[in-house]
Amino acid sequence: MAAITMDPSLSRQVGKDSHQHGAVVEEIHGLIKVYKDGHVERPQIVPCVTSLLPSDLGVTCGDIVIHKLTNIWARFYVPAVRCHGKLPLLVYFHGGGFCVGSAAWSCYHDFLARLAAKAGCLIMSVNYRLAPENPLPAAYEDGFKAFLWLKQEAVSGASEWWSRACNFSSIFLAGDSAGANIAHHLSLRLGSNRASEATALKPLVFKGTILIQPFFGGEARTHSEKQMVSPSVLSLTASDTYWRLSLPYGANRDHPWCNPMSKGSIKLLELRLLPTMVCISEMDILKDRNLEFCSALASAGERVEHVVYKGVGHAFQILNKSPLAQTRTLEMLSHINSFITRWPLDPPTHHDCR
Repeated sequence: MAAITMDPSLSRQVGKDSHQHGAVVEEIHGLIKVYKDGHVERPQIVPCVTSLLPSDLGVTCGDIVIHKLTNIWARFYVPAVRCHGKLPLLVYFHGGGFCVGSAAWSCYHDFLARLAAKAGCLIMSVNYRLAPENPLPAAYEDGFKAFLWLKQEAVSGASEWWSRACNFSSIFLAGDSAGANIAHHLSLRLGSNRASEATALKPLVFKGTILIQPFFGGEARTHSEKQMVSPSVLSLTASDTYWRLSLPYGANRDHPWCNPMSKGSIKLLELRLLPTMVCISEMDILKDRNLEFCSALASAGERVEHVVYKGVGHAFQILNKSPLAQTRTLEMLSHINSFITRWPLDPPTHHDCR
Protein backbone atom coordinates (compact mmCIF):
# COMPACT_ATOMS: atom_id res chain seq x y z
CA MET A 1 0.00 0.00 0.00
CA ALA A 2 1.64 3.22 -1.14
CA ALA A 3 0.98 6.55 0.55
CA ILE A 4 1.07 9.90 -1.18
CA THR A 5 3.49 12.25 0.54
CA MET A 6 1.65 15.47 -0.31
CA ASP A 7 -1.30 14.75 1.98
CA PRO A 8 -0.52 16.40 5.36
CA SER A 9 -3.08 14.23 7.14
CA LEU A 10 -1.05 11.12 6.36
CA SER A 11 1.78 12.26 8.62
CA ARG A 12 -0.52 12.20 11.65
CA GLN A 13 0.21 8.78 13.03
CA VAL A 14 -1.51 7.26 16.03
CA GLY A 15 1.07 7.93 18.73
CA LYS A 16 2.17 5.43 21.32
CA ASP A 17 2.33 8.18 23.92
CA SER A 18 -1.14 9.64 23.43
CA HIS A 19 -1.57 10.11 27.16
CA GLN A 20 0.92 13.00 27.06
CA HIS A 21 -1.68 15.07 25.20
CA GLY A 22 -4.25 14.92 28.00
CA ALA A 23 -7.80 13.63 27.85
CA VAL A 24 -9.66 12.86 24.63
CA VAL A 25 -12.19 15.69 24.19
CA GLU A 26 -13.79 14.60 20.89
CA GLU A 27 -13.80 11.25 19.14
CA ILE A 28 -15.44 9.43 16.26
CA HIS A 29 -14.45 5.81 16.73
CA GLY A 30 -11.88 4.62 14.21
CA LEU A 31 -11.73 7.95 12.39
CA ILE A 32 -10.51 10.79 14.60
CA LYS A 33 -9.46 11.62 18.17
CA VAL A 34 -8.93 15.16 19.42
CA TYR A 35 -7.04 15.66 22.68
CA LYS A 36 -7.24 18.42 25.27
CA ASP A 37 -4.01 20.07 24.06
CA GLY A 38 -5.27 20.16 20.46
CA HIS A 39 -3.37 17.11 19.23
CA VAL A 40 -5.27 15.21 16.53
CA GLU A 41 -5.00 11.54 15.58
CA ARG A 42 -6.51 10.07 12.42
CA PRO A 43 -6.12 6.28 12.17
CA GLN A 44 -5.70 5.30 8.54
CA ILE A 45 -8.96 3.37 8.37
CA VAL A 46 -9.08 3.71 4.57
CA PRO A 47 -5.90 2.99 2.57
CA CYS A 48 -4.28 5.91 0.77
CA VAL A 49 -3.00 5.01 -2.68
CA THR A 50 -0.88 6.49 -5.42
CA SER A 51 -2.33 7.75 -8.70
CA LEU A 52 -1.73 4.43 -10.49
CA LEU A 53 -4.73 2.90 -12.31
CA PRO A 54 -5.27 -0.32 -14.28
CA SER A 55 -4.42 0.29 -17.92
CA ASP A 56 -7.64 -1.33 -19.14
CA LEU A 57 -9.70 1.41 -17.45
CA GLY A 58 -8.53 3.89 -20.06
CA VAL A 59 -7.96 6.74 -17.57
CA THR A 60 -4.71 8.62 -17.00
CA CYS A 61 -4.16 9.92 -13.47
CA GLY A 62 -1.66 12.19 -11.73
CA ASP A 63 -1.19 14.48 -8.73
CA ILE A 64 -0.34 18.19 -8.83
CA VAL A 65 0.33 20.67 -6.01
CA ILE A 66 -1.90 23.69 -6.63
CA HIS A 67 -1.06 25.89 -3.62
CA LYS A 68 2.35 25.38 -2.01
CA LEU A 69 1.83 27.65 1.02
CA THR A 70 -1.18 25.69 2.30
CA ASN A 71 -0.10 22.38 0.71
CA ILE A 72 -3.30 21.98 -1.31
CA TRP A 73 -3.03 19.43 -4.08
CA ALA A 74 -5.32 17.74 -6.56
CA ARG A 75 -5.57 14.39 -8.30
CA PHE A 76 -6.53 14.55 -11.97
CA TYR A 77 -8.37 11.86 -13.96
CA VAL A 78 -8.33 12.08 -17.76
CA PRO A 79 -10.22 9.48 -19.83
CA ALA A 80 -8.38 8.43 -22.96
CA VAL A 81 -11.28 8.49 -25.44
CA ARG A 82 -12.37 11.94 -26.62
CA CYS A 83 -14.85 11.69 -29.49
CA HIS A 84 -15.99 15.31 -29.46
CA GLY A 85 -12.92 17.40 -28.76
CA LYS A 86 -12.08 18.64 -25.29
CA LEU A 87 -13.74 17.32 -22.14
CA PRO A 88 -15.86 19.03 -19.51
CA LEU A 89 -14.13 19.42 -16.15
CA LEU A 90 -15.61 18.15 -12.89
CA VAL A 91 -14.04 19.81 -9.82
CA TYR A 92 -14.66 17.31 -7.00
CA PHE A 93 -14.43 17.62 -3.21
CA HIS A 94 -14.24 14.48 -1.05
CA GLY A 95 -16.37 13.85 2.03
CA GLY A 96 -15.40 13.17 5.63
CA GLY A 97 -17.24 15.71 7.77
CA PHE A 98 -14.55 18.33 6.98
CA CYS A 99 -12.34 16.43 9.46
CA VAL A 100 -11.15 13.25 7.74
CA GLY A 101 -10.71 11.98 4.20
CA SER A 102 -8.28 12.49 1.37
CA ALA A 103 -8.20 12.63 -2.41
CA ALA A 104 -5.77 9.72 -2.03
CA TRP A 105 -8.26 7.46 -0.21
CA SER A 106 -8.63 4.28 -2.25
CA CYS A 107 -12.44 4.47 -2.23
CA TYR A 108 -12.41 7.91 -3.87
CA HIS A 109 -9.65 6.94 -6.25
CA ASP A 110 -11.68 3.98 -7.53
CA PHE A 111 -15.00 5.86 -7.68
CA LEU A 112 -13.66 8.92 -9.51
CA ALA A 113 -11.70 6.84 -11.99
CA ARG A 114 -14.93 5.00 -12.85
CA LEU A 115 -16.82 8.28 -13.05
CA ALA A 116 -14.27 9.82 -15.42
CA ALA A 117 -14.53 6.79 -17.70
CA LYS A 118 -18.33 6.57 -17.55
CA ALA A 119 -19.14 10.29 -17.84
CA GLY A 120 -16.39 11.09 -20.30
CA CYS A 121 -15.21 14.02 -18.21
CA LEU A 122 -11.93 15.21 -16.79
CA ILE A 123 -11.94 15.22 -12.96
CA MET A 124 -9.92 17.38 -10.58
CA SER A 125 -10.19 15.92 -7.06
CA VAL A 126 -9.13 18.62 -4.59
CA ASN A 127 -7.35 17.71 -1.35
CA TYR A 128 -8.31 20.55 0.98
CA ARG A 129 -7.27 21.37 4.56
CA LEU A 130 -9.11 19.59 7.36
CA ALA A 131 -10.70 20.66 10.63
CA PRO A 132 -10.23 21.00 13.55
CA GLU A 133 -6.73 22.28 12.76
CA ASN A 134 -8.25 24.32 9.92
CA PRO A 135 -11.93 24.98 10.76
CA LEU A 136 -14.38 26.42 8.27
CA PRO A 137 -14.12 28.49 6.13
CA ALA A 138 -10.69 26.99 5.33
CA ALA A 139 -12.16 24.27 3.08
CA TYR A 140 -14.25 26.87 1.20
CA GLU A 141 -11.19 29.08 0.75
CA ASP A 142 -9.20 26.13 -0.56
CA GLY A 143 -11.94 25.43 -3.08
CA PHE A 144 -11.77 28.97 -4.39
CA LYS A 145 -7.97 28.77 -4.53
CA ALA A 146 -8.45 25.76 -6.78
CA PHE A 147 -10.58 27.92 -9.08
CA LEU A 148 -7.92 30.64 -9.19
CA TRP A 149 -5.28 28.04 -9.99
CA LEU A 150 -7.47 26.69 -12.81
CA LYS A 151 -7.83 30.20 -14.16
CA GLN A 152 -4.05 30.59 -14.35
CA GLU A 153 -3.77 27.25 -16.13
CA ALA A 154 -6.39 28.32 -18.67
CA VAL A 155 -4.74 31.69 -19.25
CA SER A 156 -1.28 30.17 -19.62
CA GLY A 157 -2.36 28.20 -22.67
CA ALA A 158 -3.37 24.79 -21.30
CA SER A 159 -0.13 23.01 -22.18
CA GLU A 160 -0.03 20.44 -19.38
CA TRP A 161 -0.81 16.75 -19.87
CA TRP A 162 -4.28 17.16 -18.36
CA SER A 163 -5.17 20.68 -19.49
CA ARG A 164 -4.75 19.90 -23.18
CA ALA A 165 -7.87 17.77 -22.84
CA CYS A 166 -9.82 20.30 -20.74
CA ASN A 167 -12.72 22.49 -21.83
CA PHE A 168 -12.40 25.41 -19.41
CA SER A 169 -15.76 26.72 -20.64
CA SER A 170 -17.61 23.68 -19.27
CA ILE A 171 -16.84 23.28 -15.56
CA PHE A 172 -19.03 21.48 -13.01
CA LEU A 173 -18.72 21.58 -9.22
CA ALA A 174 -19.26 18.31 -7.37
CA GLY A 175 -18.68 16.51 -4.10
CA ASP A 176 -20.15 14.07 -1.63
CA SER A 177 -21.18 14.70 1.99
CA ALA A 178 -18.94 17.50 3.34
CA GLY A 179 -17.52 17.84 -0.16
CA ALA A 180 -21.02 18.52 -1.48
CA ASN A 181 -21.38 21.18 1.21
CA ILE A 182 -18.19 22.79 -0.11
CA ALA A 183 -19.44 22.63 -3.70
CA HIS A 184 -22.74 24.24 -2.67
CA HIS A 185 -21.08 27.11 -0.80
CA LEU A 186 -18.76 27.77 -3.73
CA SER A 187 -21.84 27.85 -5.95
CA LEU A 188 -23.38 30.36 -3.52
CA ARG A 189 -20.28 32.52 -3.84
CA LEU A 190 -20.56 32.47 -7.61
CA GLY A 191 -24.31 33.13 -7.52
CA SER A 192 -24.38 35.87 -4.90
CA ASN A 193 -21.77 38.07 -6.52
CA ARG A 194 -21.77 36.78 -10.07
CA ALA A 195 -20.43 39.88 -11.81
CA SER A 196 -17.24 40.31 -9.79
CA GLU A 197 -16.55 36.60 -9.36
CA ALA A 198 -17.13 35.91 -13.05
CA THR A 199 -14.66 38.65 -13.92
CA ALA A 200 -12.11 37.34 -11.43
CA LEU A 201 -12.35 33.80 -12.81
CA LYS A 202 -12.45 34.46 -16.56
CA PRO A 203 -12.04 32.54 -18.84
CA LEU A 204 -13.54 29.79 -16.64
CA VAL A 205 -17.24 29.09 -17.26
CA PHE A 206 -19.23 27.12 -14.66
CA LYS A 207 -22.18 25.04 -15.88
CA GLY A 208 -23.66 23.17 -12.93
CA THR A 209 -23.35 21.66 -9.47
CA ILE A 210 -23.67 17.98 -8.47
CA LEU A 211 -24.31 17.39 -4.76
CA ILE A 212 -24.08 13.80 -3.52
CA GLN A 213 -25.69 13.34 -0.07
CA PRO A 214 -24.81 16.94 0.92
CA PHE A 215 -23.76 17.29 4.55
CA PHE A 216 -26.10 19.86 6.13
CA GLY A 217 -27.43 20.13 9.66
CA GLY A 218 -29.57 22.19 12.01
CA GLU A 219 -30.50 22.52 15.65
CA ALA A 220 -34.02 21.15 15.05
CA ARG A 221 -33.93 17.44 14.20
CA THR A 222 -35.59 16.11 11.06
CA HIS A 223 -37.63 12.90 11.03
CA SER A 224 -34.86 10.92 9.30
CA GLU A 225 -32.29 12.16 11.79
CA LYS A 226 -34.45 11.03 14.72
CA GLN A 227 -35.86 7.80 13.29
CA MET A 228 -33.36 6.40 10.80
CA VAL A 229 -31.97 3.08 12.00
CA SER A 230 -29.58 1.66 9.43
CA PRO A 231 -25.99 0.47 9.11
CA SER A 232 -25.09 3.80 7.44
CA VAL A 233 -21.58 5.11 7.97
CA LEU A 234 -22.94 8.45 9.23
CA SER A 235 -24.68 8.43 12.60
CA LEU A 236 -26.30 11.42 14.24
CA THR A 237 -23.66 11.36 16.98
CA ALA A 238 -20.86 11.43 14.41
CA SER A 239 -22.59 14.20 12.48
CA ASP A 240 -22.84 16.38 15.59
CA THR A 241 -19.17 15.75 16.39
CA TYR A 242 -18.05 16.75 12.89
CA TRP A 243 -19.97 20.02 13.20
CA ARG A 244 -18.49 20.81 16.62
CA LEU A 245 -15.01 20.29 15.20
CA SER A 246 -15.47 22.19 11.95
CA LEU A 247 -17.67 25.21 12.74
CA PRO A 248 -16.22 28.43 14.20
CA TYR A 249 -15.90 28.49 17.98
CA GLY A 250 -19.24 29.25 19.62
CA ALA A 251 -21.35 28.53 16.52
CA ASN A 252 -24.23 26.04 16.61
CA ARG A 253 -25.77 23.92 13.86
CA ASP A 254 -27.94 26.79 12.62
CA HIS A 255 -24.84 28.56 11.37
CA PRO A 256 -25.31 29.23 7.61
CA TRP A 257 -22.38 26.96 6.76
CA CYS A 258 -24.23 24.08 8.38
CA ASN A 259 -27.87 24.99 7.78
CA PRO A 260 -28.40 26.61 4.36
CA MET A 261 -32.04 27.37 5.26
CA SER A 262 -31.42 29.09 8.60
CA LYS A 263 -32.39 32.70 9.19
CA GLY A 264 -28.81 33.87 8.80
CA SER A 265 -28.28 32.17 5.43
CA ILE A 266 -28.17 33.93 2.10
CA LYS A 267 -31.69 34.31 0.71
CA LEU A 268 -32.11 31.93 -2.19
CA LEU A 269 -34.47 34.36 -3.93
CA GLU A 270 -31.59 36.83 -4.18
CA LEU A 271 -29.38 34.35 -6.03
CA ARG A 272 -29.06 32.81 -9.43
CA LEU A 273 -27.40 29.50 -8.70
CA LEU A 274 -25.91 27.09 -11.17
CA PRO A 275 -28.22 24.27 -12.28
CA THR A 276 -28.07 21.69 -9.49
CA MET A 277 -28.48 17.93 -9.22
CA VAL A 278 -28.83 16.42 -5.73
CA CYS A 279 -28.23 12.70 -5.13
CA ILE A 280 -30.07 11.47 -2.01
CA SER A 281 -29.88 8.11 -0.23
CA GLU A 282 -33.12 6.65 1.15
CA MET A 283 -31.41 5.15 4.23
CA ASP A 284 -29.36 8.24 5.07
CA ILE A 285 -30.01 10.36 8.17
CA LEU A 286 -29.57 13.36 5.83
CA LYS A 287 -32.44 12.28 3.55
CA ASP A 288 -35.11 14.67 4.86
CA ARG A 289 -32.71 17.59 5.13
CA ASN A 290 -31.58 16.98 1.54
CA LEU A 291 -35.20 16.83 0.32
CA GLU A 292 -36.03 20.07 2.17
CA PHE A 293 -33.02 21.69 0.55
CA CYS A 294 -34.24 20.67 -2.92
CA SER A 295 -37.72 22.02 -2.16
CA ALA A 296 -36.26 25.32 -1.00
CA LEU A 297 -34.23 25.66 -4.20
CA ALA A 298 -37.25 24.87 -6.36
CA SER A 299 -39.47 27.33 -4.43
CA ALA A 300 -36.87 30.03 -5.02
CA GLY A 301 -37.01 29.40 -8.76
CA GLU A 302 -33.62 27.71 -8.95
CA ARG A 303 -32.94 24.99 -11.49
CA VAL A 304 -32.75 21.80 -9.46
CA GLU A 305 -33.37 18.09 -9.89
CA HIS A 306 -32.89 15.24 -7.49
CA VAL A 307 -32.58 11.46 -7.42
CA VAL A 308 -33.44 9.23 -4.46
CA TYR A 309 -31.49 5.96 -4.35
CA LYS A 310 -33.61 3.28 -2.67
CA GLY A 311 -32.32 0.87 -0.06
CA VAL A 312 -28.88 2.40 0.43
CA GLY A 313 -27.29 4.70 3.00
CA HIS A 314 -24.79 7.50 3.25
CA ALA A 315 -21.66 7.15 1.07
CA PHE A 316 -22.84 3.84 -0.41
CA GLN A 317 -21.13 4.68 -3.70
CA ILE A 318 -17.67 4.62 -2.14
CA LEU A 319 -17.93 2.37 0.94
CA ASN A 320 -20.61 -0.27 0.30
CA LYS A 321 -19.70 -3.23 -1.91
CA SER A 322 -23.04 -5.07 -1.70
CA PRO A 323 -24.75 -6.03 -4.99
CA LEU A 324 -27.52 -3.46 -4.35
CA ALA A 325 -25.01 -0.69 -3.64
CA GLN A 326 -23.08 -1.56 -6.79
CA THR A 327 -26.28 -1.36 -8.82
CA ARG A 328 -27.16 2.01 -7.30
CA THR A 329 -23.61 3.25 -7.95
CA LEU A 330 -23.92 2.40 -11.64
CA GLU A 331 -27.22 4.31 -11.68
CA MET A 332 -25.54 7.28 -10.04
CA LEU A 333 -22.73 7.29 -12.58
CA SER A 334 -25.31 7.24 -15.35
CA HIS A 335 -27.30 10.11 -13.82
CA ILE A 336 -24.18 12.25 -13.41
CA ASN A 337 -23.22 11.52 -17.01
CA SER A 338 -26.69 12.57 -18.15
CA PHE A 339 -26.58 15.79 -16.13
CA ILE A 340 -23.18 16.81 -17.48
CA THR A 341 -24.21 15.99 -21.03
CA ARG A 342 -27.61 17.68 -21.25
CA TRP A 343 -28.07 20.38 -18.61
CA PRO A 344 -29.52 22.97 -19.00
CA LEU A 345 -31.19 21.81 -22.19
CA ASP A 346 -33.91 19.79 -20.45
CA PRO A 347 -36.27 20.77 -17.61
CA PRO A 348 -35.64 19.48 -14.05
CA THR A 349 -36.58 15.90 -13.34
CA HIS A 350 -36.96 13.85 -10.18
CA HIS A 351 -36.27 10.15 -9.89
CA ASP A 352 -36.67 7.37 -7.36
CA CYS A 353 -34.26 4.53 -8.16
CA ARG A 354 -35.86 1.32 -6.95
